[in-house]
This record gives sequence, C-alpha cells and structure tokens, in this order.
Amino acid sequence: MAHSADDGRNTDWFTHDRFGLFMHWGIYSAAGRDVWAKLNEHISDEEYQKYFTHFDPDLFDPALWAKAASGAGMKYFCVTSKHQDGFCLFDSKFTDYKSTNTPYGRDLIRMMTDAFRAQDMKVGLYHSLLDWHHPHFTLDDIHPRGNDPDRDDINKQRNMDIYREYMHSQVKELLTNYGQIDTFWFDFSYAPGRKGRSDAWVGKSREDWHSEELLAMVRELQPNVLVNDRLDLEEGWDFITPERFVPRGWVTVGGEKVPWEACTFMS
Repeated sequence: MAHSADDGRNTDWFTHDRFGLFMHWGIYSAAGRDVWAKLNEHISDEEYQKYFTHFDPDLFDPALWAKAASGAGMKYFCVTSKHQDGFCLFDSKFTDYKSTNTPYGRDLIRMMTDAFRAQDMKVGLYHSLLDWHHPHFTLDDIHPRGNDPDRDDINKQRNMDIYREYMHSQVKELLTNYGQIDTFWFDFSYAPGRKGRSDAWVGKSREDWHSEELLAMVRELQPNVLVNDRLDLEEGWDFITPERFVPRGWVTVGGEKVPWEACTFMS
C-alpha cells in the first residue's frame, strides 16, 4: 500500500492538527431536511429545480464562519464543491448548474477558500463522484430514478464516457483555479460485491470513475494534496475516512497504523 511517507507527501500536519470543519452545503440546504433528500424522496429534477431557482443565502458570511471555526481551535476545513445532486458551488465552465447562475450569483468556493486561508486554516474540497443531475450519469441503485421501470432503456441513451470526462474536467478546475488544496475528499464508490454489497447490486466503482487516471491527474496538479480512500483503490490514498462513528483506537490497515479522519455530524 502506498502511504504518504513513501512518496513525499506530508501527513504530519493532518495528524497533528486533528480538528477540522467539514461542511455539507448546497441547494439541498433549502429543503431543510437532508443532503440525501433527492434520493430518499425520489424527487424529480423538475421538482428539485425550485431549490436552484431560489438559492440566495443572504446570511452567508464566510469570513464570520472562518473566524468562528478558527476561534474554536479548528485548523482546516473541507466543503462540498459538488454533492451528489450535481449542484456546483464553484464557477465551473463545464455546466450551468452552479452557484453563479443562481440568484446569489457568486463563486462560493472562491469566497470560502479565501476566507478560511485568511484565518491560516488549510483548505479541503469535497467532490462527489456521483451526479444525479448530469444527463449522462447512468441510473443505478443509488439514484433518485433508480426504481424507474424504464431504467435500462434510459441508460441506453446515456454515456458514462461523457460524464467521466466532465467529472475529471471539474476536478482539474478545482485543483488548478483555487490555489493550494490541502485535502481532497472524493465521495464515493459503491461497487457490487465489495464492502458488503451483493453481486446483484448495481453500483459504480474504480472502472466507472477511471480512478487510477483520476488520481494520477490529482498528483500531477497538486503533488502535496492529501486524498481520501473512496476512489475504490487499494493503493494511492493518504487517509482513511470512517463515517458516522469515531474509532476507539488508531485505524490500521494490514496491521499498519494509517492516517484517518472521522467525519461525524452536527445539526
């Protein structure tokens, strides 16, 4: 397994700083329920559009957020550049489904990275591998239209090659246009036959994302960025991400202690 110590990336700061702010924020926040609302409630694109049309966070104050986080002792932050619903909080040239086209009209990632850096906090970006909005992202068992009786026919009209190029292009934008990125959180792979899923499960994995190619691009663009473990790769990641629980001891892989980050919830 390739760890940071083997290839020059420094995880010492990550282990030392220990305390960060992880923010899930997007147009789903207007729904006031859950980041997974579109999936859990099988909300159609047409119905979900109202959250985009009315997105205007008048109380958004990234400088205040950053000051509060720093004052609480946090040393880094990570925020959703795009969640599963496909809405982008940055000014991507590859889509119209972005914050700059909402009533708010601004690049939220630019504003947040600037504000948190001003508090000497390191910058992390979360980027979903999934995209329920993109017309070429194929329907599967984690999709708002996953139960559509015409799923197979719909998928015949979709091309994951097109989506994959789109997703890779957006990752390149984020790692090129927003300065030094300290952590990059990909989310997530859900392959059939792995991590407790049955072979009958219809999901997506390293083959769908072209994970090796994607990770190689990340390393070329930002050699020092720390990448999480959700690309469905056995090697190449820098830290493990237990979610919704805090391990009682140091996380190990193959008997070896590895850097890890428990992401848990506040509301």
